[in-house]
Amino acid sequence: MKILVVSAHPEPRSLNASLARFAVGHLRAAGHEVRESDLYAMKWKATVDADDFPADGDRLHVMDASERATLAAGLTPDVAAEQEKVLWSDAVILQFPVWWFAAPAILKGWIDRVFTAGFGYGPTLPPPYSGQQFAGRRALVSVTLGARETSFSDRGIHGELTDVLYPIQHGLFWFTGIAPLEPFAVYGADALPDDRFEEARRAYAARLDGLFTDEPVPFRTLVGGDYDHDMRLLPGVEEPGTSGLGLHVRPAG
Repeated sequence: MKILVVSAHPEPRSLNASLARFAVGHLRAAGHEVRESDLYAMKWKATVDADDFPADGDRLHVMDASERATLAAGLTPDVAAEQEKVLWSDAVILQFPVWWFAAPAILKGWIDRVFTAGFGYGPTLPPPYSGQQFAGRRALVSVTLGARETSFSDRGIHGELTDVLYPIQHGLFWFTGIAPLEPFAVYGADALPDDRFEEARRAYAARLDGLFTDEPVPFRTLVGGDYDHDMRLLPGVEEPGTSGLGLHVRPAG
């Protein structure tokens, strides 16, 4: 299979960089084709601005400008190259540290600039949350966190990790039809001893081996009859007691 690994950490000797290299090596050893986007090494431009659409006029309306450029094959070469990688891939892996409960700005900028109107969403494409636009593709988010695992639990002070990563898992991947797997996380990453790194590598290897066989997160589809015309979940389709973001995950069974 074809896999794109997108990594975002400024230090090539970091835990994140080590995990990205491990993933690339492990997947290639298993016979997969792998391409990499190391955003810091690429010096990726993180901000969307008028330079992305230099011939589009005086007033910048990002969605309209990006759609026109996308449909006219007029995107900047760096964005066009990343879009080609996404289209080439059967799976996308994002590797990054969680900073201030989000991805590093450079990775958010990759998302902002690569998933343009006309490519990731828009009136010329299938509806969002329908599993159609990038159908058949999978995604795995691999993150490191400085805090302990219990602090990202159901009663943890930071909230559940699935909620913290919801903007990427649901708002990016599932929105565009890419099926995300449950995230892989390494906690206590600020001072990880060697034995725990080896344990993390073994656990990560198992997740990489299941990239195309593990069940993805069963998010509800917008076109599956669970939502009304205003995109609100219909009453009574959830299990009793379900609330918050968990409403948008289909019940087991």
